[in-house]
Amino acid sequence: MSEADANKDLLEALDSVSEVKIGNVVKGEVLALDDSKQVIVGIEGTGVEGVVPFKELVTKPGEEIEDTVKVGDVLDLVVISKIGSDKEGGSYLLSQRRLEARKVWDEIEKEFEAGETITAPVTQVVKGGLVVDAGVRGFIPASMVDDRFVEDLNQYKGQTLELKIIEIEPSENRLILSHKEIVKKAREAKKAETLSKLVVGDVIEGKIARLTSFGAFIDLGGVDGLVHVSEIAYERVEKPSDVLKVGETVKVKVLAVDPEKERISLSIKQTLPQPWDDLDQKVAEGDVLEGTVKRLTSFGAFVEVFPGVEGLVHISQISHKHIATPNEVLTSGEKVKVKVLNVHPEEHRLALSIKALEEKPSPASSETEEKHTENNSAKAEAPEENTGFTLGDLVGDLKDDEEEK
Repeated sequence: MSEADANKDLLEALDSVSEVKIGNVVKGEVLALDDSKQVIVGIEGTGVEGVVPFKELVTKPGEEIEDTVKVGDVLDLVVISKIGSDKEGGSYLLSQRRLEARKVWDEIEKEFEAGETITAPVTQVVKGGLVVDAGVRGFIPASMVDDRFVEDLNQYKGQTLELKIIEIEPSENRLILSHKEIVKKAREAKKAETLSKLVVGDVIEGKIARLTSFGAFIDLGGVDGLVHVSEIAYERVEKPSDVLKVGETVKVKVLAVDPEKERISLSIKQTLPQPWDDLDQKVAEGDVLEGTVKRLTSFGAFVEVFPGVEGLVHISQISHKHIATPNEVLTSGEKVKVKVLNVHPEEHRLALSIKALEEKPSPASSETEEKHTENNSAKAEAPEENTGFTLGDLVGDLKDDEEEK
């Protein structure tokens, strides 16, 4: 080969050598793995070498460098910085991991611009929110986890969530995501579906979501219905929390549905057996029961003998003694024993007696009491004033006066 041809080949070789610039994507052939867990590569088309630290490789948890690459592999890498000076024939710091992250950021940006959602697993619970692995680190603020307050975020760890991209800034590795938007949208869809299917009179299942002083809110699947305290049980319920607990699954009957106002009225007690239905199997005339005085009226006392079943003790059946009003001898909430006089389940009527269980007073004591009552109730009159004249004298005087006239 002539000197001219040799010089020509050298010039062509020099022209084919590309300049390495920070941020460029290059191909590197693995030349060696050193003791410091670094990969030495030859950057194609440059004639220079590069170094890829183990942490800059794309690896799976627990993998060693030998499990990831081997001599002869060709890797796509991004140039991070220069190592050493030109005089020293410096090399370059390269990264496979950051190149993959750049690809992820590019993809996420496209999804953000298109208004699409992404899915990512929750890897960590931190103060203020959740960390997810979306190929790059993403953050969900606590206020954007759900459309309702979440007390314990640990329940989300390990879950894969659908997320809306709220803010993205690749240069700062900033990715803010929201699960709240997804939950809200899904809840609205579920609510509309549930409302469209509800029919008055249906008996369905729901879960107790909240308890208040006036009733219980039941989650029917995306929408809550209200069981008023009066519809919880046939017996009187003072506080819903006395008989129900949050999270409990209950059967409810649909009483009313207002789709426009999203109001649903429900009843638990109407799914239960009617208290009066089998009363004639529980009790018969002559039975002695224990009950609670629920109400006092001018004509008697209502005593609850079974949940939701009240019988009347007429004022004449309260005591052998004469009483003007039931509250002379009874108080609301008092436990009493009663005897069943008659049963009419179909009319929801139950006649009871308290005095039938008490010993009847003897005739003598009755007469004494009646006499005492008569004496006490007799009209009190003051004795006539003593004038010193008899009635005959007064009549005679009046007659003499008439004759003189």
